Amino acid sequence: MWLEENERIDDLEYKGLKIIQNKNEFCFGMDSILLSDFAKNIKKDSKVIDLGTGTGIIAILLSKKTNVKEIIGVEIQPQMARMAIKSVRLNELEKKVKILEEDIKNLGKFYSRGTFDAIVTNPPYKQIKTGLQNENIGKLISRHEIKCTLEDIIKTSNYLLKNNGEFYMVHRPDRIVDIFHLMRKYNIEPKLLKLVYPYINKEPNLMLIKGIKNAKPFLKIERPLFIYKEDGKYTEELLKIYNKKGE
Repeated sequence: MWLEENERIDDLEYKGLKIIQNKNEFCFGMDSILLSDFAKNIKKDSKVIDLGTGTGIIAILLSKKTNVKEIIGVEIQPQMARMAIKSVRLNELEKKVKILEEDIKNLGKFYSRGTFDAIVTNPPYKQIKTGLQNENIGKLISRHEIKCTLEDIIKTSNYLLKNNGEFYMVHRPDRIVDIFHLMRKYNIEPKLLKLVYPYINKEPNLMLIKGIKNAKPFLKIERPLFIYKEDGKYTEELLKIYNKKGE
């Protein structure tokens, strides 16, 4: 197998899918799994782009969760892009999933306006100089807005999306005002919001947002998702997302 030092193959436990990750680099978390489930109703035969694909987790999962025609995963970090490309090959998804090593701010050089039916993105959550700064530059880029900002993501999405195209994002609730402001600024109307809570008596720590380009205003708030029950075990809803049965 063509694994580099510290790389490993992880079983995604979904339709035989696997992914290559490096234990010393940024590895996907639950947020990516939740976003892939949130976006599973993307329309059949859609052309999709994943902005900031990392090791390709969302693109790979959506290749089996949906009936989309094509998914382009864009990643600026060379080592992450290499792992994503190898994971695509490992899963024999070359005909459906493509990985592009590029800065999302340069995508206008590759695609004309309105090329894509849907966008998915799990962007860096933290603004520069906020929160704990990890010394590993790869992890720093994945978690902080160093190479791209929230505005870069939403502005680029406006350019790439067709009229009435779908925008799916996972982010932190403390950025909700910034997110809604920027979505409106770039004509991506927030249409669906789902808050994710670790426990029923805790504050939400994630949110899932769907927007539609040039849609009319109307926001639906879905029932929240709770991760853990009081006894510390996963809730039935989360187990269903992970394709597992409760005990």
